Amino acid sequence: MASDLLQQIGIWIRNMALLYFVVAQTNGDPIAVSLLTVAEYAPIFIFSIIGGVLADRWRPKRTMIIGDLLSLLSIAPILWAVQAGYWQAVFVAAGVSAIVSQFSQPSSMKMFKRYVPDSQVGSAIAFSQTMSSLFIIGGPVLGTFIYTRYGISFSLSSLLVLFALSALCLSLLPKSEPVDRTERTSVYAEWKSGLGYVKGKRQLLVLFGLFALIALSAGLIQPLEIFLITERLQLPEASLQWFTAVSGMGMLLGGILAGVLSAGGHLLGKERRILLLGTLVFGAATIVEGLSLWPFLTGSMRLMTGVLLAFMQTVMATIMLTSVEERYVGRINGLFTPLFTGFLLLGTACAGVYMHATSLTFVFITSGLILGAASFVTLGLRSGPALAPGESVAVVPRAPGLEAE
Repeated sequence: MASDLLQQIGIWIRNMALLYFVVAQTNGDPIAVSLLTVAEYAPIFIFSIIGGVLADRWRPKRTMIIGDLLSLLSIAPILWAVQAGYWQAVFVAAGVSAIVSQFSQPSSMKMFKRYVPDSQVGSAIAFSQTMSSLFIIGGPVLGTFIYTRYGISFSLSSLLVLFALSALCLSLLPKSEPVDRTERTSVYAEWKSGLGYVKGKRQLLVLFGLFALIALSAGLIQPLEIFLITERLQLPEASLQWFTAVSGMGMLLGGILAGVLSAGGHLLGKERRILLLGTLVFGAATIVEGLSLWPFLTGSMRLMTGVLLAFMQTVMATIMLTSVEERYVGRINGLFTPLFTGFLLLGTACAGVYMHATSLTFVFITSGLILGAASFVTLGLRSGPALAPGESVAVVPRAPGLEAE
């Protein structure tokens, strides 16, 4: 968690610094800002699957430490290039950081699976969700303060210290045992084995569908939130930050509540009911947001959806971790990440065109209806423990020589 905290600080300092720096260097050129987004998202599709497979091959502790060290080493030449006047190097910084995270994140999930008992997974994920929510609220403020006060060079230099401290924290984790591999297999064969594993696990197939619909719904409305503020509520653009903060506060409260209930075992066996009601209410709240003309009502819906989102993320992550054998965690994570990102970007790409063809309100209604459709997908989930006592894991095709770690 200490490593996650340091990385979250670094991520927000980096994101805000790169954004403001690119805007300043290009006089607000939207193409340059878009290229920065491409540099952050493109590696997810290229390296996420590979990173997931390799995370199942390599020792997770070593992989995460190497990831932090590579991030540290990559920042130094980029910092030099920026100071020398080659400001375009910041695009390389964004791309390298995104690539490294595709290897570190699956390894982090493997460590989670290995050392956190299934009965405590919900509480641990809720705690992690709470920390992320705090940074949703305070991260932009921190990143903006560091950049505006000290500039791009200091912002990038601070990453060197943060990544070094993160690697030091990770070195205190228990030593990872080497993977027992009696026969070498290709990355493609192991990726195919991961797909076979997903096909044999109904819980995972349902979660794939649920993630896709939630991502599509979110992608449709995320780029249009500014218009909700200016057109529906008749407020200045700067007011968007307060509604974002309200949403973050809802996620914070939801994370705390989910953690308390998970610790008491009150969520066990109620996963399907929580996701069913959560998607239905989430969809209804999204429609109300699109129809609302009153800031208080819109803010109330933002708070509610924040709480629901934290609950749903905790439940979905818990189901995934408790449904997957450790040796497949990296590959499954490597499949989920591009799936969610792909549908999110699909919704984002369609949002502007769809709004021009219909209306802002209709886009929000569509987003809410997609969440309503997601509620039907949750009916395919099985509540309770992913593997009942004595139950064997479904036998699925896998690459020869792929042994448990």
